Amino acid sequence: MKKMDEVSNDLINFIDGTPNAYSCAENIKAMLIADGFEELFENEAWKLNLHGKYFVIKNDSSIIAFKMTSKLGDVGFNIVATHGDSPSFKLKPNAEIYENGYLKLNVYGYGGMINHTWLDRPLSLAGRVVVYDGEFIRSHIINIKRDLLFIPSQAIHINSDVNDVNKMNKQVDMIPVLSQSKDASIEKLITQALKEKGLSFDRIGNYDLHLYNRDKGKIIGLENEFIMSPRLDDLACVYPSVVSFMETSNENSITVFCAFNGEEIGSMNFGGADTNFLLNTLKRITDSKKIALETALSNSFLVSADNAHAVHPNASSKSDPTNKVIMNKGIAIKMHDNYTTNAMTATLFEDICKYAGVPLQTFVCRSDMRCGATLGGLSATHVDIKSVDVGIPQLSMHSLYETIGREDLYSIYKAMLEFFPTTYQEEKGKVRRIRYR
Repeated sequence: MKKMDEVSNDLINFIDGTPNAYSCAENIKAMLIADGFEELFENEAWKLNLHGKYFVIKNDSSIIAFKMTSKLGDVGFNIVATHGDSPSFKLKPNAEIYENGYLKLNVYGYGGMINHTWLDRPLSLAGRVVVYDGEFIRSHIINIKRDLLFIPSQAIHINSDVNDVNKMNKQVDMIPVLSQSKDASIEKLITQALKEKGLSFDRIGNYDLHLYNRDKGKIIGLENEFIMSPRLDDLACVYPSVVSFMETSNENSITVFCAFNGEEIGSMNFGGADTNFLLNTLKRITDSKKIALETALSNSFLVSADNAHAVHPNASSKSDPTNKVIMNKGIAIKMHDNYTTNAMTATLFEDICKYAGVPLQTFVCRSDMRCGATLGGLSATHVDIKSVDVGIPQLSMHSLYETIGREDLYSIYKAMLEFFPTTYQEEKGKVRRIRYR
């Protein structure tokens, strides 16, 4: 088991190299291949071996990995679902705007970002580029690793209301500046990025490119108790989950790790949680070993790991009066009609945390505030499975720079180390706990 300092520093390094869901899938793929996993493809037949380790990627941006087991009887699935995308600005086609001596890029908002946090930051571009290459059409993942763009704020001298009004028009106030050169263009920028990767092609087709914050993550606080970083929602759950998935074994269940794209826009995109990607993957696994999918799902448990709101130090009234979530005091179980958590699944996860030796809290929205949907609920509309929603407490969710507690990051890592080897099998209305050691 890794130490807390190692998990914290490794998360910061992972986030630094993971600007969006395309890079997330690519980086997880590299981790899995280094650990002996085999890549599968949806357009090919799957020949799965007992104890085999596999993964499949959809739309270059969602990834599902799984470990087989030799047990073919009452087998089930232990699944952790996370997401690799974050709120950002996405490039429009024909993006160049040259006016008043500046070359700017036309963008639109992806997900619910806090607009003003994007001002006066070093930004760059990353994502997917589709090219024509002979008789093939190929996609490539790029990350332009340099401080490239910025969105300037208006000085208080010309915007005297700046400290009173934060409302900004995305089409007017949030357009990033690329250069002052009339000769620069997105096509030239993409071409250079592809050539730096040693890639050849005939011409560029289209692209899915997102802006991202180049600021690096930091450990802060008087006692180094916090991590401040971009994209903690949800990479702070992605990284400890995939690491614990790789570090554990379970002879009684098929363990599964998912990192979906599109959660921030409702997950209805190709390969998102609100599609049949997970269901089809589970079905192909059970079909390969002639296991009844419905029976396997009854013995399965899905943990939807997406961060929760910590009580705000300057706005504690925004939290539920009897369910305030404190940073560094444990994982939050999320309870609301919009979440999949119920009394049974909450108790099952409490059992996980008890054996892992980590503290647990309960998050519930105030009754007069809106509560968002999660990966668990979206997946459950396609896969009939017991599910619980949990997350790391955090501040400034959807800001360009977010904050979590280091103890909570370590707690979810330890909880997942306990979850993946543990099976909960249904037996005539009761649930039996089996721990594989």
